[in-house]
Amino acid sequence: MSTIAAALAATPSPSPTSTVPDVDVTPGVAGFIAIAVVAIVTILLVIDMTRRIRRTRYRAEIRERLEAEANGTAEDADGVATDEPARRAAEDGRADVGDDTERG
Repeated sequence: MSTIAAALAATPSPSPTSTVPDVDVTPGVAGFIAIAVVAIVTILLVIDMTRRIRRTRYRAEIRERLEAEANGTAEDADGVATDEPARRAAEDGRADVGDDTERG
């Protein structure tokens, strides 16, 4: 049994030789152009996706501000809710907190 295993291990199996030249196997100019187009399209899609995500985030922030103003409270730069009419009255030195129609 060891002689059969030694005989099989010693006999090299023939490797297939290629009949096609290596030049014909490469993708060439058409493959380069195809990959370049895929890369450019991918970059453009990433840029467009970034713009859309940013636009959605800004719209959500503006919607939150408008809802806060409609409820009578607003947030300052730190995100802390403040009473907007009272803050405006304190800045102006007025006592009429809720009425902005009578200035003068």
